[in-house]
Amino acid sequence: MEEIAGWPLRHGIVVLGQSVSWAELVGQLAALAVVFLARLRALVTWPVQITATVLLFLVYAGAELGGMATRQVLIMVISVYGWWAWRRGRDAVHGVAVRHGTNRQRVGTTAVFLAGVGLCGTVFAALDVSWAPWPDAWIFVGTLVAFWAQAKGFVEFWLVWLAVDAISVPLQIMSGLWFSAVVYVVFAGLVLHGWFGWRRVERRRRAHRGSRANSVAV
Repeated sequence: MEEIAGWPLRHGIVVLGQSVSWAELVGQLAALAVVFLARLRALVTWPVQITATVLLFLVYAGAELGGMATRQVLIMVISVYGWWAWRRGRDAVHGVAVRHGTNRQRVGTTAVFLAGVGLCGTVFAALDVSWAPWPDAWIFVGTLVAFWAQAKGFVEFWLVWLAVDAISVPLQIMSGLWFSAVVYVVFAGLVLHGWFGWRRVERRRRAHRGSRANSVAV
């Protein structure tokens, strides 16, 4: 079993002079596909995400990034919830319902994010599970918050991803994961595209609900 699990880490291809394992290549491409699929609000977003988490867990565990490896396990749990929530929350006209979080939800989410980074960074440093505990904690907590907000259909989840990207790119470079760093740069561009796309969908949904309310009133 260990031999089978290690095969995708020991084999791969060379991209721009850098060796990239099959686990990193397929895992990061699947992660990119998730961003594209999330913008379309496709249910297949979640099974593709689960595939990515399995492969990236192997990559980050091999690079001794404990926080980034552990988060893959938690992402899988959230992905199962997200799959269920999106199936349950589909609208016959607009597909998966998306909405802006309330001011209270935004403040609460930000507070949880920052408190989580403080707690996880302290724990990672104390247990020596990562050579970069604070950036690792930022990415760890930010990813979980982003996926939770995505599962709830909050438009703001895209902004959380941008905050995660800002730290992920330099950390991937310092870890020698050059391909992953390039993927995260592309990822940031897709996140911006998704942000504007979900905002348009949310505006159309509100306009549709407003017109229906007016029709009923008349």
